Amino acid sequence: MTAQASDTAALDAAPVLVHVTRGGFVESAHRATLVATDAAGGTPLRHGRVDDPVLPRSSLKPIQALAMVRLGLDLPPHLLALVCSSHSGEAVHRDAVAEILATAGLGLDALRTTPSLPLGELEHARWLAAGEAPTPVAMDCSGKHAGMLVTCTLHGWPTETYLDPEHPLQLAIRDTVAEIVGEVTHTTVDGCGAPLFAVPLSGLAAAFGRLAAADPTTDDGRVAEAMRTAPHMVGGTGRDVTTFMEAMPGLIAKDGAESVYAAGLPDGRGVAVKVADGAPVARARQGLLAHALLALGADTPGLRELADQPVLGHGRPVGAVEVLDLIAP
Repeated sequence: MTAQASDTAALDAAPVLVHVTRGGFVESAHRATLVATDAAGGTPLRHGRVDDPVLPRSSLKPIQALAMVRLGLDLPPHLLALVCSSHSGEAVHRDAVAEILATAGLGLDALRTTPSLPLGELEHARWLAAGEAPTPVAMDCSGKHAGMLVTCTLHGWPTETYLDPEHPLQLAIRDTVAEIVGEVTHTTVDGCGAPLFAVPLSGLAAAFGRLAAADPTTDDGRVAEAMRTAPHMVGGTGRDVTTFMEAMPGLIAKDGAESVYAAGLPDGRGVAVKVADGAPVARARQGLLAHALLALGADTPGLRELADQPVLGHGRPVGAVEVLDLIAP
């Protein structure tokens, strides 16, 4: 028997914003909620019930990292970027996780991440070919968990129970999320085992705009500068979140499971996207974020490449991922 969700109104009301076409035929359609915010509190783009809560999944990581920085976490930019990441599990990422933990005298055995194979497609294939077993450090959230563990040691908090929602660390993170993003209406467990908070999609967009526009000497600005300085640490080889930040100077971006995406521009504007069906293929959310940035006037060759996604037939373009006009009311 399938359980009925208590409230699906926001998902049901989401407009169709993406068509996937093949040979002139609309093969699939994706409903999505999308919002862009500005520094003055306006919403220049608004599609669907954008003030309703969503589970931001890993797009919340920069805000969680901000909470840790406020609590005293002090890491060089490339390691702080990894705390914000859903990394691909490449050697550079796994080594950096160990480096973060070593700053507090901890080893990889302290991680409570779900044992996993690497997220990155190439690294995943390598592990399968080598017969490697899933491990906590290969899990894409291990950078965040390493940051959480080090933050705990700074305050003498227990490290064995750092994932408990009532742990002092998680309560502090929840407070920062509520302050920066908006009211927390629901708490559950993310795929990595850490507490996950439901927050307004519009608040997520505004939070990313705030981070992106912050003075680099502030806690907010340190998080944003870390992501800009080391975009490969936030994602990895071939990952669109890394390509977004490499394509647009000053941009910060973070992807999340179930087709959530958030980005911030250095002028304080933010964008957040939630594809209603969770779109297991990332092209819908990627196209929406790219086209939203274009609609806001951001335009670089790299961004155009991210926006123009062909659908292939026998190796050649026969269709496209088409984002509907985001400017239309």
